[in-house]
Amino acid sequence: MAFSNLTSKAVLLYDEWIKDADPRLEGWPLMSSPFPTTFIIGTYIYFVTSLGPKLMENKKPFELRQIMAFYNFSVVALSLYMTYEFLMSGWATGYSFRCDIVDYSRSPTALRMVRTCWLYYFSKFIELLDTIFFVLRKKNNQVTFLHVFHHSIMPWTWWFGVKFAAGGLGTFHALLNCIVHVVMYTYYGICSLGPAYHKYLWWKKYMTSIQLVQFIMITAHIGQIYIMDDCPYQYPIFMFIIWLYGSMFLVLFLHFWYHAYTKGQRLPKMARNGISKDQ
Repeated sequence: MAFSNLTSKAVLLYDEWIKDADPRLEGWPLMSSPFPTTFIIGTYIYFVTSLGPKLMENKKPFELRQIMAFYNFSVVALSLYMTYEFLMSGWATGYSFRCDIVDYSRSPTALRMVRTCWLYYFSKFIELLDTIFFVLRKKNNQVTFLHVFHHSIMPWTWWFGVKFAAGGLGTFHALLNCIVHVVMYTYYGICSLGPAYHKYLWWKKYMTSIQLVQFIMITAHIGQIYIMDDCPYQYPIFMFIIWLYGSMFLVLFLHFWYHAYTKGQRLPKMARNGISKDQ
């Protein structure tokens, strides 16, 4: 009886909460509720941490070099497209880089931002292939907690971002992330082509710096909301989540930077969002 009452209250709270969702997303794929996204992420976590390694235990690693080259350069193309769309739907056409609120109108520019936000959210499911490739290639040491956490939390939190606040200052980190992914996945794509192309990777040493600058910019930009007077951004909780996430990874990268450069320890081959990746 108590459980039934608790369930009923939870359903009522959910129904009341979902009323504030953006009506422009009605009928869009995966946007009806957070449960499909949660199910996909749960399945992903189970596969990469348990089922996948067990299935591969007595098998040879898959040779996926060509597939991975295609995948990496496809992500580059997608990231370039999303960068352009984020710029044209606000960041290069009117946003102030300060208190930019969400435009809930049905103007062409506002709807363009909604489409771009949804595409960015969906791209996070595509990027789950990063970890699946690790498992299929038996690179289980690369499937760290931070790697899985990062790939899981992004699509889950972005479902709420798209559903309630598709636009405004909360999308700045997505724009930056797309730009950084152009550079990073280009690097990984060239790596996937084989040793003959590694001579073109002289800029490898700048990878960590690029990611570090990304998190500094995200944290600084989102932190403005705490010093601005009367910024009417509609969902301050999203700002706190973005600030917390940016700050956490900024600390992780500063820690990495300290040990890699100040203490002179050997740099890992690659780093993606603070997680080493061996292609």
